[in-house]
Formats: sequence, C-alpha cells, structure tokens
Amino acid sequence: MTPSSRSVRSSLSGPARTAIGTSIAGGALGALTNGPGHLTHLFRGRFPTVAVTGMTGVGKTRLADTLARRSPTLGSDDVGSATMERRTRKTAKGRGFRFRVVPGDNAATRLSALDEVFHDDPVDGVLHVVAYGHATPRRTGGTTGVAQAAREELLADELEDWSITAHRIASMAVRRDRPIWLVVVVTKTDLFEDELDEAVRYYSPGSGSPFARRLDELRSLAGGAKLSIDVLPMAAPDGTKLGKGSAAERQLSALETRMAQLSGHV
Repeated sequence: MTPSSRSVRSSLSGPARTAIGTSIAGGALGALTNGPGHLTHLFRGRFPTVAVTGMTGVGKTRLADTLARRSPTLGSDDVGSATMERRTRKTAKGRGFRFRVVPGDNAATRLSALDEVFHDDPVDGVLHVVAYGHATPRRTGGTTGVAQAAREELLADELEDWSITAHRIASMAVRRDRPIWLVVVVTKTDLFEDELDEAVRYYSPGSGSPFARRLDELRSLAGGAKLSIDVLPMAAPDGTKLGKGSAAERQLSALETRMAQLSGHV
C-alpha cells in the first residue's frame, strides 16, 4: 500500500473502512464464484461438443477418428459398438472439438447415450451419418460370415434410426436459448460416385424424399432460426483414400471448414 493510500484509509471512519473492506471482499468472492462458469463457457467455445449419430455400419467411429486425426480404432471393422466413443480434436490455434460417438444399435446403451448428448449434457452440434443404403449390415448374434441386407431395407432402417434421433434433437432445440447446427454426412460415397448428386438431394431439406420430409418436420418443430442444416458428402472415413488433392481430401476439408464456421472458429 502506498503512503497516500494509507493516508486516505486513516482519514476514514471505522464504518467507511468496513464498507470498503466488504466491497473488496465481495468483489473477490464474486470473481471466484463466477470463475468456474466463465472458464466452462470459454472452454466450450473453444472445444464445442459434437454428437456423431447414425445407424450401425455407416462409419461413425471411423469418421470421428479421421476428424480427430487418430488411427482407426482397433476392432472398428466389427460393426456395432456397445458404448459411447469419445474423441478430441485439437488444432495448433488452441481450438478444436470434442466428439461423442453414439452407439448405433437400438439397445439400452444407445438410448442412454442419446439422452446424455441431447438432454443431460447437451451438445453444440450434430454430425448425423448416413450411407444411402450402403451401411455394413450387422451380423445376427452368434453367427459368422458376411451379413446380407437389401438396399431398400437398409434405407428403411436408416430412416427409422433418424426418426429416433430427430425427436431428441427437436426436444433439445426448444429448450435452448441459442441455435444448434446439424450436418448430415453422407459417407461411403466412393461406393456410389455416379449417384452422388442424387444421394445429396435425397438427404436435403425440401427435396421431397422420405428423409427430407423428416428433416422438414424437425426444422418445423425446432424452429428454423434455432437449427441450421447442411448436407455434405464424405468418402473413405478411415483415411486410406485421403491423398493430397483427392476428392476424399476435398470432402474432408469441406466438412472441417463448415464445422469451424458453424462453431465460430473462423
């Protein structure tokens, strides 16, 4: 304390000194009280949480691994993870994303994970992964070999899966005071390159397809101003075809750029 400060304090009466001390203590206490919330908000702004959803066999975990710059998970070729996978992407600028990969099976663990990411600890954005009827079919328990499923059947399963997820997204959106974003990621595009435009159209709002009608319903329930929707293709989520200048690399770059824009990182 400087001499002038001591002079001012000594000239004050006891009640005045008490009031100043209380004010200083209150300010310090307020800073400590608000500190954790401020830090949490700052961290969330730099590392928003993203739910990665979709039915079994569309490549959710491999997509998250690619976005997190992580080697493919051991055993990720086995379709149907029973637990929620967690990944983190950190950039050189101190920003990034926290990914929550929701199990694809219609089991209790999947429903619990959906409740966590859309209710208990709501996410900031959603990557909903689809494969235009090219998901890897899940083998029946206790069997071996390659499972078989018609494309029409897989599209129907995908639509049913989306209905469950969309309901929870709508419920989360109406409770929040800030917008959320949704990117429909059309994976495995290397399997239907000649139909890519048609596939993107199928998943785009307003196109009239069964999936698009569900998207339109979601936007209506959530409110157009509260929910942004993008549709982006993504090939080879395991990164094996991400050669420099390749279509897969351009698609990954477009997805990452859009996520950064939606999260305010650019």
